[in-house]
Amino acid sequence: MDGNGRWAKQRGLPRTEGHKAGVEVFERICEYAAGLGIPALTFYAFSAENWVRPQEEVAAIMNLFRRQLEAAERRKAENEEKRWRIRYIGDLEDGGPVPADILRLLRDMEHQASDKEKTIVNIAVNYGGRQEILHAAQRLARLAQAHALEPEDFTEQDVDDGLYTAGQPALDLVIRPSGELRLSNFLLWQSAYAEFWFSDILWPDFTEAHLDAALAAYAARNRRFGDVE
Repeated sequence: MDGNGRWAKQRGLPRTEGHKAGVEVFERICEYAAGLGIPALTFYAFSAENWVRPQEEVAAIMNLFRRQLEAAERRKAENEEKRWRIRYIGDLEDGGPVPADILRLLRDMEHQASDKEKTIVNIAVNYGGRQEILHAAQRLARLAQAHALEPEDFTEQDVDDGLYTAGQPALDLVIRPSGELRLSNFLLWQSAYAEFWFSDILWPDFTEAHLDAALAAYAARNRRFGDVE
């Protein structure tokens, strides 16, 4: 969900206003995508590297998380009607950089929306793709140490099972708005054979029509997975 800060700057607003606008777009796109029957979505909300941003901005983003989660907690009945359910992915262990009260709210939100029939919406918080792969490797090391699995028997599925997205559908499409042409440490393992759609649109200006355009471009691709045409 890139470009919030630039969107605000173009309008002479504080960067935090861009993040607020980005949250509104997130909710609208989630509902629209769920209505299309997309089984899983992942939104990059806050990376493990974002902590190096100015502390005022980091604090404002954490406060935005806090306010949105508290508001959602007050709207439990409304949340039940949504066609999507929230999961939070990333390094969300107690004692880490994410404030303890936000961790509690995240877990409460996940518990509220545990209906497995809904579209899964992953929100990546304190997330990094390399960090995720390291987490999976550490899990395999523990299994080997316990003699539950021999190193020579490791498979790609074993790595998949240690990722934050374990058990979810394979990643088909990565959408990168805001004009940047890089992954920025996002879903590195999962994106090995994903299709990419880049756009100059800043996230607060992203609409359902842009999602439709990305899906149409994806539908026109010839996905060979290493095979010939």
